[in-house]
Amino acid sequence: MKTDVFALRHIGIKEEDQEHMLKTVGTETLDQLIYETIPNDIRLKEPLQLKAAMSEHKFLAHIQELSEQNQVFRSYIGLGYHESLTPSVIKRNILENPGWYTAYTPYQAEIAQGRLEALLNFQTVVADLTGMELANASLLDESTAAAEAMTMLYDVRSREQKKNGILKFFVSEEVLPQTLSLLKTRSKPLGIELVIGNHEEFTFGQDFYGALLQYPGKYGQVNDYSDFVSKAQENDIKVAVSADILSLVLLTPPGEFGVDVVVGTTQRFGIPLGYGGPHAAFFATKEAYKRNIPGRIIGITKDTDGNMALRMALQTREQHIKRDKATSNICTAQVLLAVMAGMYAVYHGPEGLKYIARKVHHTAVTLADALEKLGLYQTNLSYFDTITVKTEAKRVRTIAEQNEVNFLYIDDETVSIAVNEATSLQDLNQIVSIFAEALEKKAAPIEELSTKTALPSNVQRQSNFLQNEVFNLYHSETELMRYIKKLERKDLSLNHSMISLGSCTMKLNAASEMLPLSMARWANIHPFVPIEQAKGYQYVLKELAKDLSTITGFAATSLQPNSGAQGEYAGLMVIRAYHESRNEGHRNVCIIPASAHGTNPASAVMAGMKVVVTKTDERGNIDVADLEDKVLKHADQLAALMVTYPSTHGVFESSIKQITQLIHDHGGQVYMDGANMNAQVGLTNPAIIGADVCHLNLHKTFAIPHGGGGPGVGPICVAEQLVPFLPGNPVVETGGDKAITAISAAPWGSSLVCLISYGYIKMLGESGLRHSTEIAILNANYIKQKLSGAYDVLYTGENGRAAHEMIIDCRPFKKNGIEVTDIAKRLMDYGFHAPTVSFPVAGTLMIEPTESESRAELDRFCEAMLSIKEEINTASSDEPNNVLKNSPHTLDMLTNDTWDFPYSRQKAAFPLPFIQENKFWPSVRRVDDAYGDRNLICTCAPIEAYAEAE
Repeated sequence: MKTDVFALRHIGIKEEDQEHMLKTVGTETLDQLIYETIPNDIRLKEPLQLKAAMSEHKFLAHIQELSEQNQVFRSYIGLGYHESLTPSVIKRNILENPGWYTAYTPYQAEIAQGRLEALLNFQTVVADLTGMELANASLLDESTAAAEAMTMLYDVRSREQKKNGILKFFVSEEVLPQTLSLLKTRSKPLGIELVIGNHEEFTFGQDFYGALLQYPGKYGQVNDYSDFVSKAQENDIKVAVSADILSLVLLTPPGEFGVDVVVGTTQRFGIPLGYGGPHAAFFATKEAYKRNIPGRIIGITKDTDGNMALRMALQTREQHIKRDKATSNICTAQVLLAVMAGMYAVYHGPEGLKYIARKVHHTAVTLADALEKLGLYQTNLSYFDTITVKTEAKRVRTIAEQNEVNFLYIDDETVSIAVNEATSLQDLNQIVSIFAEALEKKAAPIEELSTKTALPSNVQRQSNFLQNEVFNLYHSETELMRYIKKLERKDLSLNHSMISLGSCTMKLNAASEMLPLSMARWANIHPFVPIEQAKGYQYVLKELAKDLSTITGFAATSLQPNSGAQGEYAGLMVIRAYHESRNEGHRNVCIIPASAHGTNPASAVMAGMKVVVTKTDERGNIDVADLEDKVLKHADQLAALMVTYPSTHGVFESSIKQITQLIHDHGGQVYMDGANMNAQVGLTNPAIIGADVCHLNLHKTFAIPHGGGGPGVGPICVAEQLVPFLPGNPVVETGGDKAITAISAAPWGSSLVCLISYGYIKMLGESGLRHSTEIAILNANYIKQKLSGAYDVLYTGENGRAAHEMIIDCRPFKKNGIEVTDIAKRLMDYGFHAPTVSFPVAGTLMIEPTESESRAELDRFCEAMLSIKEEINTASSDEPNNVLKNSPHTLDMLTNDTWDFPYSRQKAAFPLPFIQENKFWPSVRRVDDAYGDRNLICTCAPIEAYAEAE
C-alpha cells in the first residue's frame, strides 16, 4: 500500500474488495458499471486538467507556507467583525472534534440530544441578551439574517397593508454597508422599496411596513431608539434591529423597547474571524411570529415514557413541505459555530460576559480619553467599543500599516477604531503612539484602563440574563470539558458509523483537510483588510475557484454564497441580471420538476420568478412531453429551468441534453442543482449536459463537514455569458464587471472552511476525484444488489443501475403496520443513522453510501437492513407492541426492573453480533413532535415551565 497516497486513505474500498463487489453487481470491470450508469453522450472524453495530487504531508507543508503569505495585522476595522478569543477547551473539544463536526442535521432527534441541547443553550443566550421571546438555532451571517427580517416582516404585514400594497421599508443609514447591499439584492425581486435615511429625520407615514436599525451604528454611535419604536408602533410599522451581541451585555435589550425582530452575529462569542466566516448569525423575534421565523427552532417535548426530550420544532416551515409557498429558502443553520458560541456563554457565564463587555468598553473609553489628550476630536457621543476621530486619515494609515495595524478609514479626515476582547494595554499604547506620530506629538503611556462609561443611563441594561443553571455551572475547564463530552456521547456522528443519507453525501472529512482551520494565520484575518495582506487566502480562493470551474466545465466561479440555498438564489439572480441586460427582464417563469429539492421553488420565488412545475413519468424521470408543453406555453416569459442531475431519484436521465436544448431554444437558461455532484466529478459535468450555472455543495461533494447542520458553502459556477454578473461586495471589490449586489455579508463567503475543499481537491488530484466518483457509484449499486429481494428500489436508470444513491420503497410494509419512521428509529438500535426519510417520495428511504465507506461497513449496514426486514415480516398491524414500533430502545429500558415487551432484551438492543462490540445507546425514546409544537418551549426554561406545559 502506498502510504503517501491520500486517495487510498479517503476511499474506503480496497482493491481486493472491489473485485468481489463488481461480481456482486454483475459487471466485470468498474468501467463497465460506469458505462451502464452514465449515458455515453455526456461522458468526459479527457481527464480533468488539475494539478497532480499531493500527499498529506506535502499538503500540510504547502498550506503552512501559504499561511505565511497572510499578514496578520491587529485589525480594528469593525463593521460587524471583531477579533475574539476562542477558549482552548472549546477549540479542542468542539471545533477539532469529529464527534461534533461530522454529525448530521438533527432530524433524528433521539440520536442528536447532545447537539440539540447545545443549540437550546444558543437560543437561550440569544433570547436573553436580545430581550426577545423566541430565537432560532442560527442563520448564515448578520446581513442575510437582516434580509430575512425584512422579508419576514413583509410576509406578516397587516391585512390593511397587504390590501393597499404597502411595500416601503426604511433602512437607517447607520446599517452596515454589506447589509445594505444584501437588502438591495433581496428587496428588488419582491418589489420592496428601500428608503435609506437618518432615523431621527424619518417621517412615519402610512406607506411603510417596516424599518431596520443598527445598534450600535456602523461607526459605533449608540442611539436610544425607544422613541423611534414607539412612533413606528403607532403607525403600524414593524421594527427590526441589527445588534452587536456583546454590546447587549451592557445595553438595553431591543426587546425591552418593543422591537419585533433582533438579528446579528455571534462571531464575537469565540468564533475566529476566518476572513469572513463561517459565523453563526442569530434571529430573535416575538412568539406571535413563531410560524414565520426562518430557519430551525429547537424545542422541548417529551418521549414515549414522558421524559423530557428535544427536537427541531415547527417543521411545517420546512421548504420540502411548503415549496413555492415558503417565505424563505433557508434550510441550513451554522450549527457547529452556534454550538461554539453557546459554549462560550456557558463557559464564561453571565458574570464572565459582563467582565468581557466592561473590559472592551473601558478599553474604548480609555482610548478615546488618550486621543483627546492629543487634541483629537472624538465624534461618537455614546459608544460601546468603537470611536471615530477627526484627523488626517491618509497620514495615520501610512504609519498604522507600517506598524501592522488596520483601522477603518471613513473619509480623508475620519478614522474609526473598533476595539475588541483581544485588545490589551500594549495594543492601546501602540494605537495611541500611531496617532501621536501622525500629529508629531508625544503621548503619555497608558498604565491602566479607565472605569468611566460612555453610555448614558437611558441605554444601560438593567435586566439580568443567563440565570439558568447551565450558564452557572461549568466555569472551570474540567467541568466544561466533561459537559461537552456528556453531550457528545448522546450524538451519533460519522466517527461511530456510516451515515447513508441520500442527497446529503456524508463522506470522510479528513483530518489533514481540517487541521488548517486551527492555524492562526488562517483564523485571525478580518474580511475587509487590504487585499495585499491576505495573499495566502487570495491564492487558495482563486485556485479553488479555478479548480471548481474546471470540474464543472464552466468559465468562472463565485465563492460568496455560504450555503446551498444561497447558491440556488445567487444562480437565479445572476440569470435574472443576464436577462435584464438583454432587455428581457420580462422573462420570469422558472420551470421546476416535481421531484426537485424543496429549496428550488422557494429560491425561485425569492428571485421574483413564477414557478411552473413539470411532471415526472412512471420511471421518476422528467416527463419530456409535459416539459415541452410547459416550455411552449411560457416561451416568451421563460427565464430558467432548475434541474438536479443526476435526478433527485438517483438516476442519470438520458434525455438531459434534449431537455436543456429545449430550454435554450426558447430563450431560457438552465440552472443545475449541484446536490448530486458526487456522482459527476471526473466523469461528466454540468457544462456537458447543457447547464449555464450550477451551485456546488462544498459541505457534500467537497468534504466540508456538516457540523451538525452547518457550516455549508454553496459557490456558483457559471458559463461565459453569466460571468459579468457574479456577485460583488460594497467594501472589497469582487465579482463580475456588471456584478449583482451582495449575496452574503463577506466578499468570499465562508473563506476559512474553503481551505477544506481546497485540500480535498489538491490531495486527491484528477485520478483520485474520478475514482471517488466511481466508487460512490459502485457502493450504491452494491447496496442495491445486497438488499435486492428484501426491498424494492423505486427508480433506476435504463440499464437498471443507480447513480450514487437509491430510493427504497417502504410503503408496502404498511400492511404489517410498519411505517418508514419505524425503520428509521429501529436502525438506531443497530448503531446506524437513518437514510433520508420520505424525500423525495413519501414512505421511502433514500440511501447514499459515499466513497469513504469500507466494504465491511457497507456489509454491516446491509445486514442491519435485512435483519429489520425479517422483523417487518413478523410484525402485524393488529399488534403494535413490537420491536419496530417500540424503537429506539434506551439503556434505561434495558436496565429497568420491569420488561413488559413480547421480545427479549437482547432482541431489542443487540439484534446482531457486531453491535455488541460498539453499541450506541439512544439517550431518549421516540420523541413526540406534536406535543412539542403544541407546547412550544425554545429556551432553557426552568422545569416549572415544562410542568406548566404539562
